[in-house]
Amino acid sequence: MAVYTVHEPPLRGAAAPDPERFVFVRDGFSFGALLLGPIWMLWHRMWVVLLGYALVVAVLGWVLRATHAPIAVALLVDAVLALLIGFEAPTLRRFTLARRRFANVGVVVGDDLELAERRFFDAWIRRRSGEGAPRGETPAGSVRMPQPRADVLGLFPEPGATP
Repeated sequence: MAVYTVHEPPLRGAAAPDPERFVFVRDGFSFGALLLGPIWMLWHRMWVVLLGYALVVAVLGWVLRATHAPIAVALLVDAVLALLIGFEAPTLRRFTLARRRFANVGVVVGDDLELAERRFFDAWIRRRSGEGAPRGETPAGSVRMPQPRADVLGLFPEPGATP
C-alpha cells in the first residue's frame, strides 16, 4: 500500500476549492528523480529546488577539481547526490507545494493513486456535506490509534498516572 499526502491549492476567487487541482504526493523512492534529477525537477516546475541543486553540483565540482580528486571520487559523489535526490523527491515536492501556498490537508493510503484519490474525496465530500465519517472509519483513510486501556501492563505508565 502506498501512502500519499494530499495538498489543496489556494483558492482562486472561488468559494470552494477545485478538486481537479488537488495534488497527491506519493511517499517513497523516486526512480525518475534518481535517473534524471534536473529533468524531473523541471517536469514538476521545482525552480528553487533546481537552482539549489545546480549550486550544490557547482560547489561540489569546484571542490573536487580544487582538491585534484580522482574521477572515481567524482562519480561516487554524483551517485550519492543522485541517490539523495531519489530518496528526498517527495519532500522536495512538498516543499515546492508549500511555497506555492498549497495546504497539506491529509494523508491517505491506497494500492494506487486512483484508489487513494477515491478514498480521500469520498471522505472529503462526506465531511463537507456534514455527514462525517461512517462509524469505524477515519477521515481520508488515515490511521486511528487505539485508545489506552486502564489495565495496561508494561514498562511505560499511562499519562498522568502516579509512579
